[in-house]
Parts: sequence; C-alpha cells; structure tokens
Amino acid sequence: MKENDNEIDFLAIGDIVIDAFIKLKKADIIGEPDTPGYEIAIPFAEKVPYEDVFVIPAVGNASNAAVSAARLGLNTAIVTNLGDDRDGEDCLATLKKNNVRTDFVKINPGMKTNYHYVLWYGPERTILIKHQDYKYTLPDIGSPKWIYFSSVNETAFPFHYTIADYLDSHPEINLAFQPGKFEIKLGKEKLARLYKRSKIFFCNVEEAERILEIKSLGARHNNPTKHVKGLLIKMRELGPETVVITDGPKGAYAYDGKDFLFMPVYPDPKSPYSRTGAGDAFSSTTVSALALGKTLTEALAWAGINSMAVVQQVGANVGLLSREKLEEYLKNAPGGYKAKKV
Repeated sequence: MKENDNEIDFLAIGDIVIDAFIKLKKADIIGEPDTPGYEIAIPFAEKVPYEDVFVIPAVGNASNAAVSAARLGLNTAIVTNLGDDRDGEDCLATLKKNNVRTDFVKINPGMKTNYHYVLWYGPERTILIKHQDYKYTLPDIGSPKWIYFSSVNETAFPFHYTIADYLDSHPEINLAFQPGKFEIKLGKEKLARLYKRSKIFFCNVEEAERILEIKSLGARHNNPTKHVKGLLIKMRELGPETVVITDGPKGAYAYDGKDFLFMPVYPDPKSPYSRTGAGDAFSSTTVSALALGKTLTEALAWAGINSMAVVQQVGANVGLLSREKLEEYLKNAPGGYKAKKV
C-alpha cells in the first residue's frame, strides 16, 4: 500500500470486462417488456446480417462505477482481475486514461480477460457473458471512504466473506453494494453480512423480486408505486441503511427507513441509443454525490442525469459526465425534476 492510499474516496471492487456490441439489423421480439417470456429471436442455422460492431474496453459494473466516480472528481481506484493479453492491456490503458488508479489491478499470467458479446437491437440488449475463473484476493487497500462492491464470478465465493471481514475491521468505511447476477444467485442468506453492512444498496425491480423470492403477479403493473415500496421495505429489512431500486425508464425509488422517495427520469434529449450501463451510472453517481457531501435527494438528481447521458451513447461508460457538465444539466433541469416523497 502506498502512503496516500488512505486518500481514496471511492474504491470499486468487481470484475472488469470488454463488451463487443453487435448491432443487429433485424430480430423478432417476443412478448412484452417486464414480463416472463420477453425474448429476442433470430434465425437458427442461417447467416444473419448485422449492422455494426463496437468494442468497448474496461466495462462491467465495478469499472463503470469507477470511471463514473473519477469523472465526477473523486480519487478513485479499482480492485479487479485482468488476463495477460491485449484485451487486458486495453482495459488497463482505458482505466488510466479515465484517471482510475490501477494499483490494485491484478494481471493473471496465462489467463484471458473477461469478454462479453452484446446482442443489441433498438435501445435494448441481451448480453452473452463469460467470466474467467480468477483467484480472488483482497490487496492491502487501506481505508477508502467508500467501497463500491459489485459483480464478481460465481467461483469467487467466499471472496465476499473476505470483503465482509475487512469491513468488520474497518468500521469507518462506507459500503455501497450493487449485486451482480452471481451475487443474486448466491442468495441473501450467504451474503447476509454484506446486506447488513451496506450504507446504501442498489438493484432494479426484477433483481429485488429475485433476491426476495417474490413474484409480482401483476402488482408491478397494477400499482407500481405500492409494489416497489413493498420491495423497498423488505430489502431494507435485510440490513442496508438506505435502499435504492431502479425501474428503468420509469424512474427510481429510495427508502432510508424514514422517507420513500421517487426520482423521475431526466428528459432524454433524443431517443435512447443503448440502455447498457444506465443502472451502473445511476448507482455510482448516487454514491459519488454522497461522497461529495450531497444529500440523498440531491444525489438522486445527479444520478438521473448521468443515466440519461449514458443511454445516448454506445458503451456503458462512454457517456458519463464530468461534474461541471452534470451540474450544467442540473441547472437547466425542468421544474419537475426532483425527488418526491411518495
């Protein structure tokens, strides 16, 4: 650990990947959004034309969060694994370009860097994922103000306990927890210590239902606010001090044990180009704003602006804003753009 490591404002922990966006020319969409059986279909055993491909290095929940925090002016670092390949070199260079400290990035000899394929059609996508089986260890990270933990391979367990142990011995560190697919799969019982230790917790509606093992049975559509408030209460019972649940283009909700808040979306200047990374932008910007001394209501307003900016670009962290640009959007926000008690 270097002498100034205790000056870290925001330390992201999680897997880093390269996303290859394959923009499809044509596909059949089956079903309706936010319902079971919502699928994309393309012909099998045929050559399927695509429109374009974009390769974006250094993405993934934790990396997106680190870039977000760094662009907002926080002293930021990341704990992650890379392969010793060209893809790993590209990720490392991208982190450095975005002022994310790479002191705690581990290069794994003889291994590949995580690589995902994104089937992109309209503003939505389906992601083909593969995480390498790295050996997860926690370096000497000192005492960052915030740890932002999100999304490691399922083979990483019990690395989660290593993080929980470190937090137990460093009560001054704030934890933001945004579980990835494999954390949700592990279940709330195995990760109970992380839920209980979280200063703030993030997920979307579908993830909350999976974590809590709740089926909405139409409640989400019949009375969405009531449904999400119920999810917020049950999620907070797991231990987080504040819970934030996002609902895509419909907005986001938060609950700190006292007030239920609803944050509308910031109006899109044009139709969203790609929604990949919108949730990461919202979560990480909320935490960054809190780290900068903002209130929860102020932080949620910051978050919606960065989410809006991200969906205007291809790539989960390409559109992330500087603090100056974000505050310019905030200054010009419409009158109704503010967190409301519900």
